[in-house]
Amino acid sequence: MPRIVPNLWFDTEAEEAAAFYTGIFDNSRIVAVTNYGEAGPREAGLVMTVEFELDGRRFVAINGGPEFTFTEAMSLEIRCESQEEIDTYWERLTANGGEPGPCGWLKDRYGVSWQVTHTRLEELLLDVDQATVDRVMKAILQMGKLDVAEIERAAAAS
Repeated sequence: MPRIVPNLWFDTEAEEAAAFYTGIFDNSRIVAVTNYGEAGPREAGLVMTVEFELDGRRFVAINGGPEFTFTEAMSLEIRCESQEEIDTYWERLTANGGEPGPCGWLKDRYGVSWQVTHTRLEELLLDVDQATVDRVMKAILQMGKLDVAEIERAAAAS
């Protein structure tokens, strides 16, 4: 079965971004770095790609140029097991220029969109009781960083 490897396009920040991400997640590392040669299309010696792993999952960052930027149309989801994990990832990813967003979404300093969620959300949003789902969704829509205790209160309310 083929492996799907997300590629993240940067102007010139691929190596810096890969170091930033691997410093946030356990079981992460830089795997390989390639540089542009004389054939281009960028200046010789500039980092072309950085292959890296986040929690054991492979990614590639490429210094492709300023033509493309990130949008919320693609995001990376972090499924956390606790409020402490949510708080930690939220703080680290919004640090130094990141932007908090609604409903557990944020943009990091490079413009990459992340969803910092909780493993319980999937269960709550698939509940057979539509009123529970509606209360949970209403609570989430009022939040920036997710508050698991508040979401659980909304789920339990009648």
